[in-house]
Amino acid sequence: MNTVIVLFNLKPEASPEDYERWAREQDLPVVNGLASVDRFEVLRSAGLLIGEGKSPYQYVEVIRVPDMAAFGADLSSPEARSGAARFQQFADNPVFILTESI
Repeated sequence: MNTVIVLFNLKPEASPEDYERWAREQDLPVVNGLASVDRFEVLRSAGLLIGEGKSPYQYVEVIRVPDMAAFGADLSSPEARSGAARFQQFADNPVFILTESI
């Protein structure tokens, strides 16, 4: 099983309320509806578990993907490409990390 982890902050001009509404109403249903995705979550950082200060990232996305080839094909759909373009309007230099279960 592969998991894609996306770490990001919002662009200064992006509203957390607008981003979270879009994520709940559009992004989550579209990505969770892809046949290649087991589960997609968007998490808001609440703080650090250990240490002081704030989290370096405001949001974390977790996408469980059993088949990366199928995921790549699903991402080429017009609906997924539209969602990715909208995400880029909100996210400031997101970091996409591909992980594998051990």
